[in-house]
Amino acid sequence: MEFEFLKSLVIIFAASAFVVLLLHRFKVPSIVGFLIAGAIIGPHGIGLIRDSHYVEMLAEIGVILLLFTIGIEFSLARLARIKKAVIGGGIAQVSLTISLSAVIAYIFNKNLNQAIFFGFLVALSSTAIVLKILSEKGEIDSPHGRTMVGILIFQDLCVVLLMLLIPVLSGSGMNLIEIGFKTGKALLILTAVILSARWIVPKILHQVVHTKIRELFMITIILLCLGVAFLTSRFGLSLALGAFLAGLIIAESDYADQATSDILPFADSFIGLFFVSIGMLINLNFISSNYLNVLTAVGIILFIKIITGFSSALIIGSSLRVAINSGLGLAQIGEFSFVLAIAGKSAGLLSDGIYQMFLASSVLTMALTPFILRVSPSVSAWVTASHLVRKISMRKKYQDSESIPGKRQGHVIVIGFGLNGKNLAKVLKEASLPYVVLEMNNDTVREMKKKGEPIYYGDGTSKDILRKLGIEKARVLVIAISDPASTRRIVSISKKENPKIHIVVRTKYLAEVEDLRRLGADEVIPEEFETSIELFARVLNHYKFPYSVIQDMIEQIRSNSYNVLRNIGFSDKLFEKYDWLSELPFDSYRIPENSDMIHKSIGSLQIRRKTGITIIAIRRSDEVFTNPNPEFSFNKNDIIFFTGNKDSINTAMKYFKKMEA
Repeated sequence: MEFEFLKSLVIIFAASAFVVLLLHRFKVPSIVGFLIAGAIIGPHGIGLIRDSHYVEMLAEIGVILLLFTIGIEFSLARLARIKKAVIGGGIAQVSLTISLSAVIAYIFNKNLNQAIFFGFLVALSSTAIVLKILSEKGEIDSPHGRTMVGILIFQDLCVVLLMLLIPVLSGSGMNLIEIGFKTGKALLILTAVILSARWIVPKILHQVVHTKIRELFMITIILLCLGVAFLTSRFGLSLALGAFLAGLIIAESDYADQATSDILPFADSFIGLFFVSIGMLINLNFISSNYLNVLTAVGIILFIKIITGFSSALIIGSSLRVAINSGLGLAQIGEFSFVLAIAGKSAGLLSDGIYQMFLASSVLTMALTPFILRVSPSVSAWVTASHLVRKISMRKKYQDSESIPGKRQGHVIVIGFGLNGKNLAKVLKEASLPYVVLEMNNDTVREMKKKGEPIYYGDGTSKDILRKLGIEKARVLVIAISDPASTRRIVSISKKENPKIHIVVRTKYLAEVEDLRRLGADEVIPEEFETSIELFARVLNHYKFPYSVIQDMIEQIRSNSYNVLRNIGFSDKLFEKYDWLSELPFDSYRIPENSDMIHKSIGSLQIRRKTGITIIAIRRSDEVFTNPNPEFSFNKNDIIFFTGNKDSINTAMKYFKKMEA
């Protein structure tokens, strides 16, 4: 048994590595590679693995670890900021999807209960796939990323209720008291998790870290992850949702970064098993025999999910572009739909044929997701820029921007009012420089308007909004948003509208630098390398490197798109010239109250001629006098800072001591 299990793992990793490597040459996402590998080696493929039970167990761990790491990066504070997407968007998406799916399914089979159950299956999207792709693209905190994450969280919360309703649809009935009891348990565990995040877990982690035993910290993190996931599953919630909540708990502590770095290698390894196990569900023979029906089902599912996701985003006030991206991103069937499908099949709501049709079409929608998310920015840009849409939505755009005063000149336009945008606005206000802010979060706009900020709601990718902000007469444009695709589009539009404008862009990833500069950005600041610059500048300063040399190094890095830190490196001469500075002989002496040096000048004491040292500074109380002239007179308790060779310093110390009465 153990040998078969190990054999299965070897086959999975070998097949996955080969397929992913092969598809990588054609720029096909790794998720698709895992799905294809699973389909090939699974029981419906060439049959290298017949029993996928153990693989599914490991795959479940992969989903748990993935959702755990995403939860760590999220935090309760960020979750609170997307409550509109969770509640409003989630309710709208699930309700609309179930309704529309049920109507279409009823047209085909005339069975209302089965039609409603089909709506349950279609309503859920893949949390694992969508969050992984958003995380890789750095778009989790983008407007469409926040919308999708909020809706996905609500969907996971709905799994409990949908499972409870299956007996009702199958005709078995369900006690309302039992439904209320299970719902109450779910709310209880959610409350316990939130309270733990505030008061219990941070104290436990503090005690663990205090022991300085790395292994103990690692075990504690894994225990919290799996423990909370297990606990939530016992209360009727999904394991993945429990893992996400566990991540939120850790995110509220001071040890989130360390936990992420420890868990991430495990998550990346196990998550591949999840997608392979999903691929094993694909019955290639069934698809080849029923390919027209399968493709039709895929088309219907994508149509329903895109329409309902798009509509839900619009309902909560998202822009047209964000709504399109959200609808396309949520277009696949979710992994928890498989759990519902198995339960529905057992309850008689799905026949074997429909079950196979559902599996085939669902996995295909998952496989298409990376490609859909890759083209979604281009699709949303094309739709929003099309003549028909521009004509229909022109009135709304001007309503959104009608309060923006258009007469400005030589001002700064700030797009995005997160931490960087807020800090920049403070500096601009202090420097009395004219500026205007554009933000997509309606709540932030209302709040900051009350505080007197020149902030307005609007989408920076809209040419009309940028014109209202006075883009053609602005002097500087600063883009500080977490949406790479939108950032590129804003840069492109702005440079065309005003070729002379100076564009400064903040990006999370170095890979974006070249593209943004090619589109017209004058300065691109990748957060990951700017942190490196700050670190080495402080270290070199501590080792007494001249300020001008440090600035030259920084300029050398920034002027060449950070290539120095990526692969080229500094020239050796730059460091060789100053490597001796850290060893420069240096000492100090405090003048005591009984010294004859008090009230005498540097020149009259002939310190340099008699000792050979050079006085570089004198500290008197809280004041420092650098490079003092010969007429400078000493007071008691002055501290003399001086340099020279070893013999000169020893001579100076003896000279100063001799002056003591």
